Parts: sequence; structure tokens; C-alpha cells
Amino acid sequence: MKQREVTDQHNTTWTCVQAYAAVESSATEEAIARSETDSGAVPVVCTPSGGAQTVRLELEKDWLDNLSDDELATAISAAQ
Repeated sequence: MKQREVTDQHNTTWTCVQAYAAVESSATEEAIARSETDSGAVPVVCTPSGGAQTVRLELEKDWLDNLSDDELATAISAAQ
């Protein structure tokens, strides 16, 4: 499972992972494909290290490689 960690301006560390990506199977591949929006976005769940609440985002499917830490932190902040 691929994930990313980012720390926001409040020093909260967030661990982000694409929804349904934890298990590798044909059913998982189908769930991932069905969860993709018409615009190509995928659901991403970010879990905080502290007392903040988990955040669900819709990000471009290349977010793991092409979204900067600052952009990811900004998306998390906007979704709170």
C-alpha cells in the first residue's frame, strides 16, 4: 500500500492513502476504478497523528507522485 505523510502548519502529521488501495485483488481494482470520478479524481483518506478528524479528499489519480507536500497540506486544510 502506497501512502504519503505530510505535516501541516499546525505540526499535525497526516498519513494519506488512496481509498480501497490497502488490499490487492481483482475486487480492489474494480472498486478503485468505480470510485474514480468523471474528472479522473480518486478518493484519498488522510488520518492525523493528533486530535484532528480524518479527512476525505478527491485528488487527481497521480497525487502520490505529482502533488507537492504544500498542495496536499492545503487540500487537507480546505477539507477540514
